[in-house]
Amino acid sequence: MEIGFEGRTVIVTGAVRGIGQEIAQAFAARGAAVHAWDILADGLEQTRAGASPAKGGRIVPHLVDVTDFAAVKTAVGVAESDSASGAVDIAVHVAGGVKGQSKRPIEEVDIEDWRAIQAVNLDGAFHLAKAVAPGMKRAESGRIIVISSGAAFNVSLTGIHSYGTAKSAQVGFVRQLSAELGPFGITVNSVAPGFMPTSPDYVRQWDSYGPDGQAALVNRIAMRRIGRPADIAHAVMFFASDYADWVTGQTLRVSGGV
Repeated sequence: MEIGFEGRTVIVTGAVRGIGQEIAQAFAARGAAVHAWDILADGLEQTRAGASPAKGGRIVPHLVDVTDFAAVKTAVGVAESDSASGAVDIAVHVAGGVKGQSKRPIEEVDIEDWRAIQAVNLDGAFHLAKAVAPGMKRAESGRIIVISSGAAFNVSLTGIHSYGTAKSAQVGFVRQLSAELGPFGITVNSVAPGFMPTSPDYVRQWDSYGPDGQAALVNRIAMRRIGRPADIAHAVMFFASDYADWVTGQTLRVSGGV
């Protein structure tokens, strides 16, 4: 099955680390003009430099804070002006995570810490969708994909209340938005990865388990291995492709069989 995105304009948020970087580079390798967003300038350059663009693909880095709707709207306008269709063809929200936080009893969770995780994971997805939807509606075509988590369906391994809540809310948002945007030819889907140590926060979590805990976690996975960013990128490529033209409102769990 050949999947290509020649001539398509793509936005990927959280494009610096792990899953986001892999997705941005995968689109560029398949011909897309990828507007890679993050708040880490040095990391954005690494995403661009580490890519292997083909078939006219490229990566254009942008410093964008997805919690700031004005900044998101401006950056979407830049991408639209670069697009043959006049719209963002594919928008992928990856930015999220636990914002350096760790498990605490609920009575010890600061309101600001709760909101910080909601802001990047959930508000970020809302901001991106709100900004790209008008152009997609005009084009009568589009793909919106949100990277959720297995924490949307089970108790989060992080133990962080706000993270599990935000990931569950992303799945509900995808389902609700798909019903609204379907009549315009726009699909909205989600990919829910299993655990993988792809950023400093998750590396610390993985290291905290020690050899015995790591082995126990792997043994709970049917495929008996930790996931890789490419596993998630492959699922995103499907949702973004013409092969998924009649698939919307869905969340695909890519977790190795947990």
